[in-house]
Amino acid sequence: MDDLKPELTRQTRRELTRQAHRIRNRRVLITAISVLVTAALCTAYVWADIRDLVPGVLTNAPVSVQNQQYGGRLISASTALTANADTSKTIDKQKAAKLIDTLRSVEGVGSDISVVIAQADGTVAAEYAASATREPASTMKTLTALAAASSLDMGTTLATQTFLLQNGGTNTVVLKGNGDMLLSAGESDSSHVNGRAGLLTLAKSTAQALKQRGILSVTLGYDDSLFGTDRTPKNIEENNPDNLYYTPVSSMAIDGGRQWNGAAPSDPDVFETYPTLSQTTATDVVSAFRTLLKQQGITIADGNAAQTSVTSDRTPIAQVESAPLSSVMAFMLRHSDNTLAEEFGRLLALHTKQGNSPTAATAAVRAQLEKLGVDVTGLTMADCSGLTPGSTLTATTLVQVQERNLQVGGAVAAAEGLAIPGLVGTAANRLGSAQAAGLTRVKTGNLQAVSSMTGNVSREHGGVAAFAVIVNNPQDFTATRSAIDTFVAGLTAL
Repeated sequence: MDDLKPELTRQTRRELTRQAHRIRNRRVLITAISVLVTAALCTAYVWADIRDLVPGVLTNAPVSVQNQQYGGRLISASTALTANADTSKTIDKQKAAKLIDTLRSVEGVGSDISVVIAQADGTVAAEYAASATREPASTMKTLTALAAASSLDMGTTLATQTFLLQNGGTNTVVLKGNGDMLLSAGESDSSHVNGRAGLLTLAKSTAQALKQRGILSVTLGYDDSLFGTDRTPKNIEENNPDNLYYTPVSSMAIDGGRQWNGAAPSDPDVFETYPTLSQTTATDVVSAFRTLLKQQGITIADGNAAQTSVTSDRTPIAQVESAPLSSVMAFMLRHSDNTLAEEFGRLLALHTKQGNSPTAATAAVRAQLEKLGVDVTGLTMADCSGLTPGSTLTATTLVQVQERNLQVGGAVAAAEGLAIPGLVGTAANRLGSAQAAGLTRVKTGNLQAVSSMTGNVSREHGGVAAFAVIVNNPQDFTATRSAIDTFVAGLTAL
């Protein structure tokens, strides 16, 4: 009997094993069926959701795509700052003075500093050395912006055009620029300022116009006469190493002459680096247009395109248009574009019939500021951008420009492009306090011996302030920049 026990044990184990396998297989089958049923139910629900038969986020119905445009309809800076603010609300003078004292006491700022804090109505709450003349760097652009925006029609655009000249059986297409230095080589792009007008679009329209006339072969010329021959402020090259910060004003340019060499930003309106600038922007455009026109089936005679001029009584056969001047100005201020600042001065000089040169541009800006009642005592403009050595002004002038940005009806375009600390423009990395986020609009200025900032502030407890800070010869540039950022953030609490 004892010999049977091992066999019975083995049979029992085999039976138990078979039962375990049956249970496991049954569980696997049940699980598989559950998965299939669940998948089927999910698929059915997704199908029903897509068909809008049951509630859900999926759909195959057409959707409306909203295109956010950098240069679309902008909210007025004066509206943003004053719509819900009491512009007459006074600033505590003691708090304002303490804020200035704190800025001045920062180690590394040095003694060559001017500061002004003022209310929107022009009342100065506190100041230090406000009448001392200082080098402003790029805060000079705010003067040019105010002067241009208060005189030019900021809703107008700059057209790049083609004309057909026929003489003795020769058909000549003339490409004429009218100041758009933010062309693209591709299609016109309504969603951006930089590239709003595209050369490919112009080439297609030009080719279509030629073919409609039965013309398939032309010579090519160009008209770059808008700004004459004097296009560069004297001595600007001293602060323009490797052509990084200025190219002569031109009737036309692709992306302001920026040569990205394969490193172009994905958004043409947003970038922080300074690539080398072409110094032959007009002929760059002509070369690109020649290639694009050929691609549209138009034969172009060999040889360089000849410069010519087109009289104002002629009608273009095709044209593309820039973003409105207000949007171009915003682009100029946020990127601190020296060439575009100079161009706005030139456009103002031409508009006011003061001449067509760098000196005419600065004279036109000064005259317009005087007309607006801005104190220009101590103002010397070596150019319209602040890049050229030799410019001087006072913090009083800067702060009064900011006051006019909030008061002059047509000049608010000069405030639209001011950088927003922590968000956009040259002040994107200049937010001194999270508490101040979105409450300030500023223009920065930086050169080897200059750190400056000016702008306007929406105060936390109501009211609006304008300010200007200029530091020349700082002992510690980094410390000075940080101190200015902290000062500007502190203005919001006044």
